Amino acid sequence: MEPLFDARGAEVEMVQLFNGQQPPPCDSFDLLIVLGGPMGVDDEAHYPWLAAEKQYIKTAIGSGIAILGICLGAQLIATVLGAAVTRNREPEIGWFAMQRDEATECSPFAQTLPQQLTAFHWHGDTFALPDGAIPLYRSAACDNQGFIYDERIIALQFHLETTAASARALVKNCADELQPSPYVQDAQTLLNTHQHYAQINDVMRQVIDYLCSYSTGNS
Repeated sequence: MEPLFDARGAEVEMVQLFNGQQPPPCDSFDLLIVLGGPMGVDDEAHYPWLAAEKQYIKTAIGSGIAILGICLGAQLIATVLGAAVTRNREPEIGWFAMQRDEATECSPFAQTLPQQLTAFHWHGDTFALPDGAIPLYRSAACDNQGFIYDERIIALQFHLETTAASARALVKNCADELQPSPYVQDAQTLLNTHQHYAQINDVMRQVIDYLCSYSTGNS
């Protein structure tokens, strides 16, 4: 995503809570992006910084800024908004098709998303929809693939930012998760699927464009 912000001349600050770094005050920036990780939202005993991250997300939501959550980031947003995060009925790892939810007709932004999208997935958990959220997509393996809340908070269970290089890095570092399952692709299939990168990266650009426009219009 960073090249998308570079093209806009935007300043990007990356904060690693797991390394003890502290995030800036919510009134000092326009857009918060909460990224993923292998842990679960309730794993605070092993990752105590998760408690502080949840509180920070709650503060950010209350501040009125635009927020994007991806994978674990989406699950953290969902749980802060009062929705349950649980194990999905099947792990979903690889390239799988999704269908846009009919409820997106209520959202001017969501209607701009493609009706069908094959995205990159790497998750074992899922979230319920927070009260007032508009669902975005569903797949055969996962009913809730994303939502938009208050037209300024977007939570995506799937990955639009994936590149060939980042997919290779995931396979290299998380190969132990590629266990035979109906919705888990093997490494060769996962890495040899090149035709979808351009589309998902273009949708990622649309998401960033929308959130930046929201930030500009409400600053």
